[in-house]
Amino acid sequence: MNRETPYERLSPDLVLDAIAACGLWPDGRLLALNSYENRVWQVGLEDQPPIIAKFYRPDRWSDAAIIEEHTFAHELADAELPVVAPCAFGGQTLLQHDGFRYALTPRRSGRAPELESVDQLQWLGRLIARMHVVGARQRFVHRGKVDSDTMVRQPMRAVLDSSLTPPSLRDHYLVAASRLDDAIAARLRAVGPASSLRLHGDCHPGNVLWTDNGPHFVDLDDARSGPAVQDLWMLANDDPAMQALLDGYRQFRDFDPTELALIPALRAMRQLHYAGWIAERWHDPAFPAAFPFAAESRWWEQHIADLHELSDELE
Repeated sequence: MNRETPYERLSPDLVLDAIAACGLWPDGRLLALNSYENRVWQVGLEDQPPIIAKFYRPDRWSDAAIIEEHTFAHELADAELPVVAPCAFGGQTLLQHDGFRYALTPRRSGRAPELESVDQLQWLGRLIARMHVVGARQRFVHRGKVDSDTMVRQPMRAVLDSSLTPPSLRDHYLVAASRLDDAIAARLRAVGPASSLRLHGDCHPGNVLWTDNGPHFVDLDDARSGPAVQDLWMLANDDPAMQALLDGYRQFRDFDPTELALIPALRAMRQLHYAGWIAERWHDPAFPAAFPFAAESRWWEQHIADLHELSDELE
């Protein structure tokens, strides 16, 4: 398998064969869903609702780390939380077919949450608190952390090692990213050690689907260890929204208010990580097609300016 283009052999026939290998009967209907890190398909089945098949990117997570994610999802589901957990076949949730690792989950539909609604924000806060109650019971052993090495320094190296950054801007990027790295480190020191627990890790509005029965959470692919506020800040557009989330959260779990000072650092980490992620994956044909702007000098100029602005906010 070519690690730079890992999905070139992932044909529709291979996807259907992988589903059939689980004892299911695909009816030939395939719908590619929006995913870049992995490849995700909705697969139609004979006499059953469609199922979602996720084929994992090679080398991103170890088998043990993926199984740890699956175990966490089932812990949450067993606690009657609305989380989509992978299906087991022969007692296994991590499946393999023709060199690909994959998992199957039930299809769940829904709409985006209304983040201007106090009621919906409080509801989300309550559910996230209940997720964190479960997440605090044990520790991840094989999965990553929300820390500066993972979210800042590794992405910086990916950018500097790639040919995507215009040569005329590389030194400017290094100065801006290094300055932000220092500002993030200073903020983390000032706040002090935060309590760490198992998190959803990527709790943005696109990973929350709302139905008439309320919200459910999807895609634990970025589940990591970190501070509780990591699962809250991406759902809050402003201070009143964060207050609504916390009003709901505190009904089920205490929240350390000093973690709110981490939000600018977490926002900066995500910005740095985003550029590094694109640079590291640029050889995957899906990335130039999906993110053509990253090949333009003006995008990197704006990114560098954004990094300095984030440093100003932190300093």
